[in-house]
Amino acid sequence: MRMSRLVLATAALVALAATGACVRLSAVDSDGLWKVVGGQCVPNMRDKGQPGPCTTVDFQKRYAVLKDIAGRAQYLLIPTDRVSGIESPEILYGGAPEYWVGAWGAGHLVEAKLGVPLAGNQLGLEINSSQRRTQNQLHIHVDCLRPDITNALTAFSDVAPGAWRWTTLDGSRYRVTRVTSLSSRDNPFRVVERDLGPKQSMAAQTILVTGAGPDTQRDGWLVVNSGLDVDGGTGTAEGLLDHACSLARAKNASQ
Repeated sequence: MRMSRLVLATAALVALAATGACVRLSAVDSDGLWKVVGGQCVPNMRDKGQPGPCTTVDFQKRYAVLKDIAGRAQYLLIPTDRVSGIESPEILYGGAPEYWVGAWGAGHLVEAKLGVPLAGNQLGLEINSSQRRTQNQLHIHVDCLRPDITNALTAFSDVAPGAWRWTTLDGSRYRVTRVTSLSSRDNPFRVVERDLGPKQSMAAQTILVTGAGPDTQRDGWLVVNSGLDVDGGTGTAEGLLDHACSLARAKNASQ
């Protein structure tokens, strides 16, 4: 994720409160996001019952949701534990928090911010590879999906669960499969990890999740994966999201 002004501003407030002096953080502060969640949101929720500057903090499910200043309605799901990113082995263990379930549930915040409902295949969740992020705290982007990507992925709405098919999106090679849930064996981290080649690593992967159709309860979800260790692959799928949510603008204009 690009270092957002929100991360910098709120992290600076943490430093200010702690030292009584104004501190300007560098845009390369890879711990900025953790300083917001671990330094403000978690203690504020624990001590005051208020999660600010986060929107929500769920101690039982072990994640927080933060509105990112970058994007019209973009939110970030962030663990309340120290978890570095997609390469972290603890996200694969049995009983690990189901971050993707929480991120999908945060889609209602995107809809509320936009003031319009989104179909399942108009919402996108994304995580970057370790080499294509600026923050060393796991975070899943929750935002609108680009309309052209929604259209391109309709061809995969009936792919059999467990089967991978290849495609090119925005000039990079991706493989796509379908799942019927986002938890347990169908958790996208586990789905991607168990089918990596012997010379591939989770650290090099990017994952995008969206609805396989308008109704995810009926259609399921698509797991879209690429990696820096794949010919023509990429370590970020964030460009497939639409931070301007042009689809929502079009819906509002037609109402």
